[in-house]
Amino acid sequence: MSGESKLKLDSAERRRTLWIVLWLNVTIAAGFFITGAVGDSNALIANGLDNSSDAVVYGLSLLALTRSRTWKRGAARFSGVMLLVFAGGVVLDAIRRFLDGSEPVGVMMLAMAAVAAVVNLICLRLLQKMQDKDVNLRAATTFSFNDFVTNGGIIIAGIIVLVTEANWPDLVVGIGVAGIAVYGGIEILRDAHMDNHDEKKTQHTGLRK
Repeated sequence: MSGESKLKLDSAERRRTLWIVLWLNVTIAAGFFITGAVGDSNALIANGLDNSSDAVVYGLSLLALTRSRTWKRGAARFSGVMLLVFAGGVVLDAIRRFLDGSEPVGVMMLAMAAVAAVVNLICLRLLQKMQDKDVNLRAATTFSFNDFVTNGGIIIAGIIVLVTEANWPDLVVGIGVAGIAVYGGIEILRDAHMDNHDEKKTQHTGLRK
């Protein structure tokens, strides 16, 4: 098989995978928004925003498959900044709920997080199977891993809410999701920055891990 044929097959497989994870995230985001609104949960709404931003990233990844390395870095940077903006919105919502009060429904938190954990694990496994991921696909994988981790936090918070009938576990997890988003956004921006140096064969000592 020629190199060109391999590239076409690889691109087709990546495109199929990205379409699958995109629509899975759109579906899960809708579920989070509905249950978050009905269940008065900051954590669920935070994850809805998170999965919505993921869907945008997967859409950008689809566009980036046939684009230049510079374009892919730009898409990754946009993804990183979007995560930081999303985190700020979640924190503001948590502060509002703390001041005004809220009554999250623990059972709804548990049920939605359990379903989302299965879906996000499927997305993560699909993305991890991709070989030779560029900077934008690495960003997409980071998003799915963050989602899976935060689902576990919601399950724990849901249990505590059921036992204590307090709202603070929901708010803590919501802010925790924001914190993970900040970390992921910074990592994506750092990766894009280092990819630029890698392409130019230059070194930079300011953003090393």
